[in-house]
Amino acid sequence: MNRIKLFFFATVRDRVGAKSLEMDIPLDMTIQGLKDKLVDDYPNLAASMPSVLFSINREYAFDDALVPLNAEVALFPPVSGG
Repeated sequence: MNRIKLFFFATVRDRVGAKSLEMDIPLDMTIQGLKDKLVDDYPNLAASMPSVLFSINREYAFDDALVPLNAEVALFPPVSGG
C-alpha cells in the first residue's frame, strides 16, 4: 500500500469536511483511480470532480499520472478572476 497525504482547498474542502487527510491507496493507482475512490468515499464531490485540478508534490497532474509513494496530493476547484 501507498500512504499519501491529501490537501483540500476552497469548495473541495467544504465538501469533504476536512483541510487534509491521509489515505492508503494501491501502489499502481492513478489520479483517475484516486478520483473514483474519493467520489465513492465523499459522494458530495461527484458533481465537481470533473473540473477539480489535482497536483502531485506541488506539480499539476493529469488523470493518467501514477501517484508516487508518500505523495502529497492537492485538490483545487477551478478558479476564475481578472
